[in-house]
Amino acid sequence: MTVTLATIFLSEVVGTAMLLLLGAGVVANNILPKNKGNGTGFLMVNFGWGLAVFAGVLVSYKSGGHLNPAVTLGIVASGATEFVPGIPVDFASIATYISAQLVGAFIGAVLAWLAYKTQFDQDAPDGFKLGVFSTGPEIRNPLWNTVTEVIGTFVLVFVVLAAGHWGDSATKTPAGLGWLGALGVALLIVGIGASLGGPTGYAINPARDLGPRIAHAVLPIPNKGSSDWGYSWVPIVGPIIGGVLAGLASKVLLLS
Repeated sequence: MTVTLATIFLSEVVGTAMLLLLGAGVVANNILPKNKGNGTGFLMVNFGWGLAVFAGVLVSYKSGGHLNPAVTLGIVASGATEFVPGIPVDFASIATYISAQLVGAFIGAVLAWLAYKTQFDQDAPDGFKLGVFSTGPEIRNPLWNTVTEVIGTFVLVFVVLAAGHWGDSATKTPAGLGWLGALGVALLIVGIGASLGGPTGYAINPARDLGPRIAHAVLPIPNKGSSDWGYSWVPIVGPIIGGVLAGLASKVLLLS
């Protein structure tokens, strides 16, 4: 089947929606009241997000499973000429990927809210309700919060690009390993969260934070409080810088 920009758009929407449904869902299960998973801890959140990425990548195979503007822009910075066979790297394809990721993230966040509607209706700190949708720092320092996001996203994109040098690249699958390539990315997400996620909650993905933050702002959630737009630029700017730096570094450090 010929891959078109419409195919890419739909694939990224579906994949990113799956990512946010399961990712926001594990946070809701952990921190909202009257949940069977309440209080299971940050490591459970790390594993939940890793498996959310795994599922999202699998269902977005037609587009290569970017699910993240930082990954898309990192691939661009690496000097790639095609995203997938038949889809050249140009303004139209970049815009298609990023817009689809934002739409999918919004949809996934809304689905997570629907799944936990009765829990959102309970009394809970407004920061907990926002925390299901988007990230926030433990110590608010925009400069150093941004640095944390840059480093975490650099690790994500650099390792993903490195994985492309393993296995049989002719298969056009991550590391030439089919669905096991997606599992590798899932484990990477768990590792980044366990190692670098504490300061900011590791957005490492502008769409993952911005799309759900918009959903939080528009959904009828009782006593939801502020959407914290003053912080919202950090999980956008930091991951974009980290992704682009990883792409540029791959041209020097990941010689094919």
